[in-house]
Amino acid sequence: MLVLLPYILITGGYAPVEAGIALLPLPLGIGTASRLLGRISERIGPRLPLSAGPILAALGFALLARVDPRAGYWTSIFPGIAVIALGMAICVAPLTAAVLSSVDSHHTGTASGFNNAIARTGGLLATAFSGAVIARTSTALLPAFHVATLIFAALAGASGIVAFATLGALPRGPSAT
Repeated sequence: MLVLLPYILITGGYAPVEAGIALLPLPLGIGTASRLLGRISERIGPRLPLSAGPILAALGFALLARVDPRAGYWTSIFPGIAVIALGMAICVAPLTAAVLSSVDSHHTGTASGFNNAIARTGGLLATAFSGAVIARTSTALLPAFHVATLIFAALAGASGIVAFATLGALPRGPSAT
């Protein structure tokens, strides 16, 4: 979402507080929905959520790639943010559960720490990648924003496909260890 903030501020003309409020549906949606969706994934296992969540997030990024500065927030920006939030909420809890259930119980602390380190590293790489894409794509923010969101859509979609192809039948939920 690093590329969305400059777009909202510069191209959209939002004040900083307005931009912050405009982005609130993402963390609120993830935080609210992941609790419910985590319970569902305990029953069905991690493969479907870890496949469908990123593909849904990819759809959200593709929706953001269609953002038009002349359109309003609710018709242009919000739909993409909402779909990304739902896609991420679908895979947050199952990812943690899959990582922790894949190791012996006496290694769960290490697995949790490793999972956290990988997530933070991924965030740092995404931030660096976002800046590089924006800097190299165009001198205009809007085309760079569109390219970046399409790349994010492709990466998210690919991760969903990889999850589907490689996860197979993992144990269901954290109690399977």
